[in-house]
Amino acid sequence: MVARARRLERFLTQPFFTTEQFTGIKGKSVSLSDALDGCERILNDEFKDYPESDLYMIGTIDEAIAKKSGREKS
Repeated sequence: MVARARRLERFLTQPFFTTEQFTGIKGKSVSLSDALDGCERILNDEFKDYPESDLYMIGTIDEAIAKKSGREKS
């Protein structure tokens, strides 16, 4: 349960346009439906095998999938 909550917390950290100059991470805009879809999928344990870092500072949940598949190809 704690791991799921931590993954959800990481997912909800979205890179903001206003902090781009400080973080060097391009800001992202995520629709409400995409955000809710990602939350639901995390709460349903679809991402239980993903490290928390894959969910941190991303836009949509599809970016976490891309991070993991990119790492596995390397």
